[in-house]
Amino acid sequence: MTRITLDGIAHAYTRQPRSEKDYALRPLHHVWEQGMAYALLGPSGCGKTTLLNIISGLIIPSEGRLLFDDRDVTRLPTEQRNIAQVFQFPVIYDTMTVAENLAFPLRNRKMPAAAITARVAEIAAMLELTADLKRRARGLTADAKQKISLGRGLVRSDVSAVLFDEPLTVIDPALKWELRSKLKAVHRALDLLMIYVTHDQTEALTFADRVVVMNEGQAVQIGTPEELFEKPDHTFVGYFIGSPGMNFLPARVDGNRAYAGGGEIVLGAGYPALSEAVRIGVRPDFVTLTPGAGLKVQVRRVDDFGRKRLAHVSLGGVPLVATIPADMQSVGTEANVSFDAAHVLVYQNEVRVEGIAA
Repeated sequence: MTRITLDGIAHAYTRQPRSEKDYALRPLHHVWEQGMAYALLGPSGCGKTTLLNIISGLIIPSEGRLLFDDRDVTRLPTEQRNIAQVFQFPVIYDTMTVAENLAFPLRNRKMPAAAITARVAEIAAMLELTADLKRRARGLTADAKQKISLGRGLVRSDVSAVLFDEPLTVIDPALKWELRSKLKAVHRALDLLMIYVTHDQTEALTFADRVVVMNEGQAVQIGTPEELFEKPDHTFVGYFIGSPGMNFLPARVDGNRAYAGGGEIVLGAGYPALSEAVRIGVRPDFVTLTPGAGLKVQVRRVDDFGRKRLAHVSLGGVPLVATIPADMQSVGTEANVSFDAAHVLVYQNEVRVEGIAA
């Protein structure tokens, strides 16, 4: 059981980095607590795999220290960090049975046979592999093989952390939800520190207690799924989290009013006068199409998802996505939109500005 401290960890693949752009991972200060599940989320090339490789010992960081509890492991090899890692493609032995695969890490550590049998049975039950324990891995499906790989990572009770590097990429989409749910249940049962790398926001938000959203080598926000959705600290988080992402409109802000798209929008908090590099951000869930009162918009397209309809509109030439209420039967080429003041956020230079409650 371990707490991981990232003490100014940064990495550049060039020997003499001259600017922030030379860093694959910019300085990161954070503490990851034992028993928590974290996800490193971001697009390709954002630095999440570099960070995972630093934690695992495959990369020695250019700057900073990595602590497991109070032990400095920055330059220790992987085998001295006491971690388990699950990769994108299942790492198993096809000629062994499921039970032998799960037992392999424990046998290497000379555990007593009775203890191995008990632990293998426990992990197999959690992953619903009990019926397959005597089968050879070669004939199993891809999702079953990845379950074995997950089990090999989880079977050791003494690991400092379990690292997952996009473990569901090769899994059939119909089975991903089941495996994500199973992994979350196993995490709760075993109380381990888990770190999960993915570019899929659904995977990150359904698995993790805390999500580290990364972009261009920087951790732009670390928070709960609710915090990332409700109050993204950076416009990138607003864009990246949610489908569709957050609406952003260039604006001028003064007090509890924003002026955008040729109209006035009420805000749920007060702000100083802001006019340079300012945008307001609001989720499509909190912009509603109305037939009457509100700001006038031109309707460009309607997307019907069955239980939900979204309108793609233009407000003063700025694109916007709004929710269509269930009782609005028809949508013409023109309509109005209203904003939920409590969910309209203000950003300056891409960073959220904290307002003063009214």
